[in-house]
Amino acid sequence: MSLYAKLTAREASGKPIRVALIGAGKFGSMYLAQIPRTPGVHLAAIADLRPDLARRNLERVGWEPARSRANSMDEAVADGSTWVTEDWRKIVQDERIDVIVECTGNPSAAVDHCLQAFAHGKHVVNVTVEADAFCGPLLASEAERAGVVYSLAYGDQPALICELVDWARSCGFPVVAAGRGHKWLPHFRTSTPDTVWEYYGLTPEQAERGGLNPKMFNSFLDGSKPSIESAAVANATGLGVPANGLLYPPASIADIPYVTRPIAEGGMLEHKGMVEVVSCLEPDGRTIPYDIRMGVWVTVEGETSYIRNCFEEYNAHTDPSGRYFTLYKRWHLIGLEVGMSVASVALRREATGTPSQWLADVVATAKRRLKAGELLDGEGGYTVWGKLLPVERSLALGAVPLGLAHDVRLKREVAADTVITWEDVDIDTTTRAYELRQRLEEGRANAIEV
Repeated sequence: MSLYAKLTAREASGKPIRVALIGAGKFGSMYLAQIPRTPGVHLAAIADLRPDLARRNLERVGWEPARSRANSMDEAVADGSTWVTEDWRKIVQDERIDVIVECTGNPSAAVDHCLQAFAHGKHVVNVTVEADAFCGPLLASEAERAGVVYSLAYGDQPALICELVDWARSCGFPVVAAGRGHKWLPHFRTSTPDTVWEYYGLTPEQAERGGLNPKMFNSFLDGSKPSIESAAVANATGLGVPANGLLYPPASIADIPYVTRPIAEGGMLEHKGMVEVVSCLEPDGRTIPYDIRMGVWVTVEGETSYIRNCFEEYNAHTDPSGRYFTLYKRWHLIGLEVGMSVASVALRREATGTPSQWLADVVATAKRRLKAGELLDGEGGYTVWGKLLPVERSLALGAVPLGLAHDVRLKREVAADTVITWEDVDIDTTTRAYELRQRLEEGRANAIEV
């Protein structure tokens, strides 16, 4: 039975999936816009540090004020309305909630929210992929131990890439490479919230109209988010990671099967079976026609002459050898699509992407010369950007993961474009996020299979 059929059956039975949202920012608001149009789902509660802002966002996406009139969970459950509160613990602990959608964008807070949700029998759709990138395998392990599902969020590119990889493998195709698109030039890695809109291609007026967070959007532009999302994909699919970070090969959609081949065959990959991100800009800044900037892709191999002949007969666009074919989805709709994850975890108990091993890490790297005493401000900020590395190299460097480089003070000077190490920082070691990260680094989670 399709998910939509299952949702309509839940609607007809009067037993909707009860969902709680933690964090009603841009991503959360996009999901909120779809909930009134989705059968079988009741958003029972929203937890946000600024309830007034959450209510404004509800109005922004078209909710009638009466829909969020509840003053408690009891009222929300009784009349199908939504309770807006500052207290995330109350909604996580309520036995009537089925699924938590974590949308805060705060990695350490997201770890706390996920762990508490698991402890109280809740499935989690984790939008805060920054948390998944530095301790996702242990989050998945804790969810399995609790008998619930931990999932990446459909609509975000990692889940969509995982879906393409699953399609390829389920059809019998070896995956050569998989990833997303991006607008990338090397100097973007030093971008800050002050420069983001000009580089990104939006006016300040457009950004304000959309309620867009410059720091969050800068985390995409400076390469942090592509690295984070690529790490999530690698850890969920087992695909390899470039030895010294993403290469961002420039390519049109037609050229993706050309560049996502091994170096030995004229492409840019170190070997088959890797994550990568394709740029929509030539090195001189020219825009590439028919680009994959907002989309996702997977390159597969036709191993036999019969399969390659089928590619040719059905006009599948391949590389010149006819061996490599790329399937793609040119757009992703972000929070507008997260209902797929909610329905999947609640009705099928299936994640739309979940980490099963620890292969990839994203390390905090100095955007400029940083002085002793400076405060690191995490992804998209003024001090660090995220570089994708294989776990073995990250551990050898003693690198601080980007997801933990928030409000952390430097003990000594760090040169520009240098990886931040544990010895460089004074960090709070009492958080659950730090605890989970240390468990990974000590090797206790390296063999987790979820």
